[in-house]
Amino acid sequence: MIRPINADELQGLLVTLEQPGALVELGAMLLCLSLAWLGVRALRGEQAEEGSIWFGRRVHDGVLFPLLALALVFAAKLLLMGTLTPAVLRLAIPVLMALVLTRVTVLVLRASFPQSHWMRLIERSFAWMVWLAAVLWVTGALPLMLEAMDGVSWTMGNHEVTLRRFLEGLLTAGVVMVLALWAASGIERKLLRRTGGDLSIEKLAANVVRALLLFVGLLFALSAVGIDLTALGVLGGAVGVGLGFGLQKIAANYISGFVILAERSLRIGDTVKIDSFEGRITDIRTRYTLIRARDGREAIVPNEMLITQRVENSSLADQRITAGVQVAYGTDLRSLLPQLEAAVIKVSRVVEFPAPAVRLMNFAPDGLDLAVHFWIIDPENGIDSVRSDVNFAVLQVLNDNGVEIPYPQRVVHMAPAAPTPAVAAATS
Repeated sequence: MIRPINADELQGLLVTLEQPGALVELGAMLLCLSLAWLGVRALRGEQAEEGSIWFGRRVHDGVLFPLLALALVFAAKLLLMGTLTPAVLRLAIPVLMALVLTRVTVLVLRASFPQSHWMRLIERSFAWMVWLAAVLWVTGALPLMLEAMDGVSWTMGNHEVTLRRFLEGLLTAGVVMVLALWAASGIERKLLRRTGGDLSIEKLAANVVRALLLFVGLLFALSAVGIDLTALGVLGGAVGVGLGFGLQKIAANYISGFVILAERSLRIGDTVKIDSFEGRITDIRTRYTLIRARDGREAIVPNEMLITQRVENSSLADQRITAGVQVAYGTDLRSLLPQLEAAVIKVSRVVEFPAPAVRLMNFAPDGLDLAVHFWIIDPENGIDSVRSDVNFAVLQVLNDNGVEIPYPQRVVHMAPAAPTPAVAAATS
């Protein structure tokens, strides 16, 4: 059984460290660390899974390395207990336990909230707390602190709660929530990695799984702290009425996110336009949707806006694009228009149905205005590129037929010059 080291035991361990057997323990610990490194490398392979919590980016970055090292060191301690008094290995165990706990928490929080700045502060704070507890464990001060915390108590309802029990409950609650986030992140990563399925439906399933696991983890966490869950019914009703008014917009955004994913009216990858902002949907979160424009700008749109306001979804149907050109007066349009339509339909990404159409739109001062209408089904791949290809095809047809694209023409009327005084006198 692993228990905190008291002051007397620490003094004995320090004396034991001066004995020759400490070198044997040090060699055993180095052997355990080497075996753990080789084992993780063999399981990891040449390339680790991206974002893996078990393996990390390098061999020693994940949770598996300190966990395997902890198991090997503990086994070595049990084997050597019959021949010598463990000192190095006993001191290494709390250090490895702190490393495992820190790695699990930090890696899970990074995987669950990759872009949150608050998570970095929580990671550092938790790491300092864990290492402080490990130092207190090793130095023998932890039993004294635990005994002192047992003397601080207060009453919660019909139960008497001590400071030690409250802090242990918070620690248990934190572990439960981290494990729930770990499971949710793993399931979400597996769902979103699947190929051939609908990405929006998989995103909906991942969000539902995350919400359920966090809800169950929250119930276990509250129970671990010592809060009676039966009392939450009355408290929840009172708090729910108050929060219902203050958080109705947030709740509406969350519900709208699930409605969007369930109805599939908007999907990841669709090209949409809302409030004069046009772009491609890159992610649909439970509270907001990310829309990325072609120039790299990103908009965070609350999901409620996508439900209550008018949204143009260019990906639900073929998108029509129009290109314009002007030809000179006197051009044989009856012969030219079918050639233009035939050239446009050969351009890649232009669909055959509806077929491209060229129409005479205006009699301009300098020439005849023609409008080239064509349809595409993949606007998310860009519109300017296909419009450029169509313009090149139109220009090629005009050049082959010798059709002139007229320059602007202006007629200048010269007023007659006024006669000079000498000329006027001579004529009179």
